[in-house]
This record gives sequence, C-alpha cells and structure tokens, in this order.
Amino acid sequence: MDRDALADFLLVHRSALRPEDVGLSPGARRRTAGLRREEVAGLAVISTDYYTRLEQRRGPQPSVPVLGALARALRLTPDERDYLFRVAGHSAPDRGEVSDYVAPGLQRVLDRLTDTPALVIDPLGRTLVQNDLARALLGDVAGLRGWERSAVYRWFVHPGSERLRYPKEDRDRQSRAQVASLRAALGTAGPRSQAAELVRVLSARSEEFVRPWAAHEVARRFEDHKVLVHPEVGRVEVDCQALFTEDESQALLVLTAAPRSEAEGKLRLLAVLGTQTLVS
Repeated sequence: MDRDALADFLLVHRSALRPEDVGLSPGARRRTAGLRREEVAGLAVISTDYYTRLEQRRGPQPSVPVLGALARALRLTPDERDYLFRVAGHSAPDRGEVSDYVAPGLQRVLDRLTDTPALVIDPLGRTLVQNDLARALLGDVAGLRGWERSAVYRWFVHPGSERLRYPKEDRDRQSRAQVASLRAALGTAGPRSQAAELVRVLSARSEEFVRPWAAHEVARRFEDHKVLVHPEVGRVEVDCQALFTEDESQALLVLTAAPRSEAEGKLRLLAVLGTQTLVS
C-alpha cells in the first residue's frame, strides 16, 4: 500500500468535484475548493474520521468494498478506479465481472433525478445505487450483502417479501422474466462467471427456479410498462426506461408516471413519506 499516493489521489479528486457534480446542494460559501471530507465520507457511507485518516496518510489499508464506495463517491473512471485499488495494495477489479462500481456517466444522470424513482443495476439484478424515491417505492437494499443483493435471488429464495412489490396476476410473468434475464447475463459472462455461480446457487435452493430455467428463455427484463404495489399507497403504474453503459454491463432504470395521473400523485406522496410507515 502506497499511503502517499493514495492520500494525494484522494485529495486531488475530492478537490476537483463540486457539490452539484454529485447531487449535493452548494450550500453556504465554501473556504476550500471541491467537496468537504465529510461529504465524500457520506457519499461512500464511511465515517469522516476514517476518510480523514486516509488523506492524512495514517489510516489502515482500505478494504475492497470501501475502495469501491470511494470510487463511486469520487465519480472515478474505470482507469482511475483501477489505479485507486492498486495504490491501496489491491489488485484492480476484473472488468469482465460484475462489481459495486457505478459508471460515472450513469451516476451523473442519477444525481440529477430527484423527482422520479431511479436506480442503477448490474446484469445479475443487483441494485448498485438508488435515489430516495426508488428506495421509497422499491425498498432500501443498501444493507443487503452477498447474493441477497440480487433481485433474482431474492425473487426465488425469499418470494414472500420480494413478490409483494408486484400484483398477483403478474408474478408468473415476472418469474419467467427474471430467469430469462439471468440466462442472458450467463450467455454474455460465460460458465466461469458470477452469473454461472448464481445459477448453481438458485438451482440448489429453489425448485421453482429449476422449471423456468429449463425452458431456455433469453430476454432482458425491462418491460416498458409495469405495475408496482407499495404497502402504503397501493398500486402504482409507471413506465420504465433503461439507459445502458456502452458495454451494457450496467443500466440506469428510470420509472416515470403519466402526467396528472393517480400514480404521479402517489409518487409525490412517497417523496414526502420516504421509507416511513403511515399510522392509521
């Protein structure tokens, strides 16, 4: 681990960003250029003290998840992210595998979407980052780890909770769509990928998964229109648009309601409620 190179790199990239670059309000007059240390720490979901020690060349070696979070917070390009990993004493991530890294272009677009649900996902259905309205509508997945972060895993292994977000009449179609999407990811990534490992895990843990998997359907899961069910506001009809990275390894999903519709009103209510529960 090269503490000097790591500290200098973090400082330079923190100083190069403005609050509006990462979806924050500029706020009061600033004494220094760029983001504050506490803002970077907040974006990376680490303590300010921990981040400060990294910049002051006295922190411990950052873990791979922490480095991934810092790469997202600082909006690093893939080459910059790889450099960050190496100076911190880790191998650069395999760009052919899914990871927690979010493409800067998608992240910048997401930062500007504050009035409609939006999230970035990878080919295994893992939510990499979501805005406040997406958390309110779809649930907060930030605390999930391992395969639990994959929507297709939760769909088949924990159907009681995951499927409540969809109407009963749509759940069979959603099951087929989840499996078809995973097969598309496997076809791209190959037999030694995390997609293949997820298939093995699901085959062992869910008999329900095995049946549609044997049908060999292949398709992406981004239908144009969907109905979601929220525990507080009920059914919400939204249109789904997907914006892919050039290599199609990540997608920004934006969910919009028709103007002046009942669903638009429900999304406004969710913007106020957040993840709170209404008390009757």
